Amino acid sequence: MSSFGARVTAARVAAGPLCVGIDPHEHLLTSWGLPVSADGARTFGLRVVDAAAGRVGIVKPQVSFYERFGSVGFAALEDVLGAARAAGLLVIADAKRGDIGTTMEAYTWAWLEPGSPLESDAVTVNPYLGTDSLRDTLAFAARHDKGVFVLAATSNPDGPVLQAAHTVDVQSEEKQTVAGRVAADVAWVNRSAAFAGGLGPIGLVVGATVDRAAVGLTDELLVGAPLLAPGFGAQGAVPGELSAIFGSLAPQVIASESRSILSAGPDGLVECIQRRADLYRWSSDG
Repeated sequence: MSSFGARVTAARVAAGPLCVGIDPHEHLLTSWGLPVSADGARTFGLRVVDAAAGRVGIVKPQVSFYERFGSVGFAALEDVLGAARAAGLLVIADAKRGDIGTTMEAYTWAWLEPGSPLESDAVTVNPYLGTDSLRDTLAFAARHDKGVFVLAATSNPDGPVLQAAHTVDVQSEEKQTVAGRVAADVAWVNRSAAFAGGLGPIGLVVGATVDRAAVGLTDELLVGAPLLAPGFGAQGAVPGELSAIFGSLAPQVIASESRSILSAGPDGLVECIQRRADLYRWSSDG
């Protein structure tokens, strides 16, 4: 299997940067005529997979919408994850896990270990128990050709309250934003000789609506990292702005959309995915 960064690059070249979220929110299940249950969430997810396959390269199931149904919800999620990977889609499990020690190790096995029932190509993680708590997870991902997306600058309006706050390095007394510190602390994996010149396995979540300068995320800090960018679609950013927003980093961006696509309903889903994917490709080509 090729490295995660190489698979991201290949997916973008083949199908553009669009990533379709799989979010079986209660109101969407209802509007799709599906029961608010694990079976409804399974059907929803499998329909999105079928519509996305061959039109985009990446999907992102939101774990919480399956987890709410307990064990039967996780069984439904396993089916959706398996179907997506079997369809050749790159799968990012949006789980936002974060803990320490053996607990974080177990999360790593759950989402990234080859052969796990929940095996995904990548998982989102939360660094706010300290980036050192992620060290073994990042190393595991690199060894097993998996990916990790570390929350750095999220697209929610109150995110900058924490992410733009400054921290001080005790030894150098250098000030750095929390988001900048997170990005700097996880960059060691991507800077390994094994990934030099391409995308590494450790990505960052950087919202398309975020002022990167205000949160201390310089282009230099982000080089080599796949960038999972929420904020497109319902949150306001549009495909044609991707290059302007991210500049030289644009080839690293995975543009995530969920509600703007899923609200098209089961009958309009294929057309909507194709239209949005085309918009991203045309803007990237232009």
